Amino acid sequence: MITFKRLSPAALLLASTACAAAPSGSVASTPVAPAESAAVEAQPDYDLAAQKAKLATIPMDVDTAFLTPEERDVVNLLIKASDLMSEVYLRQRYAENPQVRRAVSMNRRADRDLLVEMFDRNFGPWDEMADLHPFWGTTPMPEGAGFYPEDLTRAQLDAYVAAHPDEKAALLSPYTVVRREGEKLVAVPYSVEYREWLEPASKLLEQAAARTSNASLKKFLSLRAKAFMTDDYYASELAWMDLAGTPIEVAIGPYEVYTDRLMGAKTSFESFVTLKDPEESAALAKYKNYLKDMEANLPIEDRYKNFARGFESPIAVAEQVRGGGDNVPGSQTIAFNLPNDERVREAKGAKKVILSNVLGAKFERILQPMGPLVLKADQASLVAKSYMQYETLFHELSHSLGPGSIVVNGEKTTVDKALKEQNSALEEAKADVAGVWNILLMMQKGELPAAERPQLFATYFTGIFRAVRFGAVEAHGQGAALQYAYLRAHGAFTYDAAAKRYVVDDAKMEAGLKALLHDILMLQANGDYAGTKAFMAKWAKLDAEAEAAIAAMGTLPVDIRPVYPDTI
Repeated sequence: MITFKRLSPAALLLASTACAAAPSGSVASTPVAPAESAAVEAQPDYDLAAQKAKLATIPMDVDTAFLTPEERDVVNLLIKASDLMSEVYLRQRYAENPQVRRAVSMNRRADRDLLVEMFDRNFGPWDEMADLHPFWGTTPMPEGAGFYPEDLTRAQLDAYVAAHPDEKAALLSPYTVVRREGEKLVAVPYSVEYREWLEPASKLLEQAAARTSNASLKKFLSLRAKAFMTDDYYASELAWMDLAGTPIEVAIGPYEVYTDRLMGAKTSFESFVTLKDPEESAALAKYKNYLKDMEANLPIEDRYKNFARGFESPIAVAEQVRGGGDNVPGSQTIAFNLPNDERVREAKGAKKVILSNVLGAKFERILQPMGPLVLKADQASLVAKSYMQYETLFHELSHSLGPGSIVVNGEKTTVDKALKEQNSALEEAKADVAGVWNILLMMQKGELPAAERPQLFATYFTGIFRAVRFGAVEAHGQGAALQYAYLRAHGAFTYDAAAKRYVVDDAKMEAGLKALLHDILMLQANGDYAGTKAFMAKWAKLDAEAEAAIAAMGTLPVDIRPVYPDTI
């Protein structure tokens, strides 16, 4: 039987707020239990101002002069819709967030303004750049975020689904939240739970569809507007894959499952409003023609390879002009590969969009200055922006490779459903490693200079440290830690204790990448949930040398905080 905890996280957070808001010498208006009172005490090992400084604030000035008045109107409508995605995601991240923010803003601590700013940056009182450390109270962020009852455990949900198999599809749907009605668990469609924001977002998309004269954009926006109200996104995902003839590249809707750390099933609303660079996009488009070759080149038996997926995979290089929802807090996305619906991937493939202005800012402020802190001087000089972009592109291309629809214990399923909350970190590691593996393939085919293999490996290895700084609970950070430990065990790099820097062994790096990619792909092909948990537990951790290298990066920002204009 599923029971309630005596004190929910929301009760702890709000009760701690009452205590924090009380003036000195007064009594809080809400009785506070000892555990709750402790939640408002300062935590000496956590520096909120230092955490704020980890993100370098960078104004994003995007060239929009080439847009027509019609295109400018469409983009501004999409910017407004993006802001509504943030309202939805605030509640997806934690259902009580609006009430908690109100309480944070009313407290009388000297650092109130900083607390409010950090709350807004993180879409809640848990620091994305510090393994979700709570900076308001001490209550951990629920693994199920705002998608499930706060005290519901994975074991309880699994048991409930096993006892009510006819409810499984709805409860584990990517487009529902799970709520309690007495002892029952019920699935509430997103279109119902978030109607207050999805309905006006739908109307904005309809207005944008009416304004644009581009037929493919009109079709996508109209279908996505309808999907917000019906929770059926399939037709609009197909239409998104067919966008053409417009500089406007927009992804808006429920996509990634990173926030759902309980089951890895629930999608988060987000948006990317971007403007395509046609020349840069055309320069990279040739690589999508090699997707079948990349699939064939995976280091697993042919019976595990996935040639059933579509291989259209359009590629766009674009500048972002606005983000919303899950795209806003924490580490900033430099590229995305969507949609995640395996049905669409099998029919058409997936689209890859590189956000060139975000990537460029990260290279200049973070990756390039990180090189001399990670590698010995001769290899540090090899870290190259071009290979950061290639690795980003091939990372996204590699999300479209490998097992997708699989059979586990005689039941048809997909990798993400079989691996549940373990899938995100493993998939990000796969895309990283397969991305490098596929760049090596392009060198073999003469599309990239084979002599630049040292630049590839130096840039890739330094990038591991950029990602692990995101934290141990963030999927990219976990995946990067896995790569570090596994590759070190396979001799891909050594540590020079005197110089306190690493040295990459190119030959052993290539062999280690092949072995790691094989192991990851087989976990996915077999839908091996228990094996994946054990694999991550063994490898997804850092050693003392890595921790020291990260500590030496204290003056470098961990990531950027882009600031976009409200209108263009």
